[in-house]
Amino acid sequence: MALTKNKIVEQVNELGFTKKKSVEIVESLLEIIKRSLENGEDVLVSGFGKFCVKDKSTRRGRNPATGDDLLLEARRVVTFKCSGKLRDRINDGNE
Repeated sequence: MALTKNKIVEQVNELGFTKKKSVEIVESLLEIIKRSLENGEDVLVSGFGKFCVKDKSTRRGRNPATGDDLLLEARRVVTFKCSGKLRDRINDGNE
């Protein structure tokens, strides 16, 4: 089951904020992250990980359904690399 934005709002609400304020906090945080990534800036959250914007060049591709060759245009993608602390925390729970 995925953690949704609505569930995050509910958890912020449990910290003592009103529902409206919780929504504003979560929306503001996500907007700051989106704006930074849109401007090509990396977003580093200590103890969590780093969101990076990577440029992908034009390349040849293939439609797997039809087998047709096509040209994939240049684009920007967001990647995520988790911090060592997060990786350790996730793996400690699985041992």
